[in-house]
Amino acid sequence: MTNGHNGHGAPPILLTIAGFDPSCGAGTAADLKTFAAHGCYGTAAVTSLTVQNTQGVETVHNTPSAELRAQLEALAKDCNIAAVKIGMLGNRGNAAAVAEFLDANKFAHIVLDPVIKSSSGAELLDAGGIKFVATELLKRVNVITPNIPEAEVLTGLTIKEPADMETAARKLVEMGARAVIVKGGHLERAVDILFESGEMTHLAADKVKVENTHGTGCAFSSALTAQLASGRSLFEAAALAKTYVTKAIEKGYAIGKGRIPLDHFYRQRIEPPARGIHEVPQHGLHPAAEPAAH
Repeated sequence: MTNGHNGHGAPPILLTIAGFDPSCGAGTAADLKTFAAHGCYGTAAVTSLTVQNTQGVETVHNTPSAELRAQLEALAKDCNIAAVKIGMLGNRGNAAAVAEFLDANKFAHIVLDPVIKSSSGAELLDAGGIKFVATELLKRVNVITPNIPEAEVLTGLTIKEPADMETAARKLVEMGARAVIVKGGHLERAVDILFESGEMTHLAADKVKVENTHGTGCAFSSALTAQLASGRSLFEAAALAKTYVTKAIEKGYAIGKGRIPLDHFYRQRIEPPARGIHEVPQHGLHPAAEPAAH
C-alpha cells in the first residue's frame, strides 16, 4: 500500500461498475458512499444513465460499450485497484465489455451484484445480458450476490424458502460461480445463504420493519467489496456487510415521496472519529458486529 501525501497509508482503491441513479439511493452513487463509509477510496465507471427518483425509473440510457471500455481502461492504467464491484450493466454489450476488462486485468476481489430489475420493477438488463451473465460473467468473479428474484431468473428455479435458496446457490456454482450469496430479504426473515467451497452457511438477522427501501443490494455488495479488500474472509465480509446494511436501513430517512434510501453514513453520525473530523479509523475495519452463523 502506498503512502499518501499526508504521511498516512493510502486506503484501498475500489472500482464500481454500475449505473447512475440521480436520487443517489442506488447505483454508483450509493456504491461510492458505501466505499467511503468503510474507509476506502471509490472510483466508478458508469454503465447507464437512468432518469429516476425515489418513486421509480422513468427512462434508461445505456452507455455505449466502447465508452464503457474507455472508462475502464483509463482507470486501470492509472489506479491500483484493490477490488471491483459490478452492478447494473444494462445490456449484453456492456456485460461483454466488462468480461473483457476482467480478463485483461487480474483483480484480487471481484463481486457481482447481478442487477436485473430496479426496486420499482423497471427492467435494467436485457435478455442477452442476462444470458451472458449466467453463462460467462459469473465465471469471472469471486462471488455473485443475487437476491431471490435475480437467483430465480439466473437459475430458472422457484424460491419460496431457505431450502430453495440453497438449491439455487448450488446450481449457480454448477453454472460456474466460485461462491454465492443468495440474499433472502424477500422472505419473511432476512436469511442470506452463503455457499463457498462446498459449505453452506446461513446468515440470519431480524427483518427491519421498513417498507419500500431502495438500494439495499448495492450497499450490501459494495460493503462486501470493501471488507474483502480490507483482508476479511468471505464469511466475515458477508456477516459485516449484512449488519451494515441492516443498520443503514434502520437509520434510513425519506428524501422524497417514494422509496426510502439507506443512511450510508449512519456510523459516522453515531460514532464520530476519535482522532478528529478529518481522519477515519482503520480502513474498512469498522467492527459493525461479530459474525454469527446459524
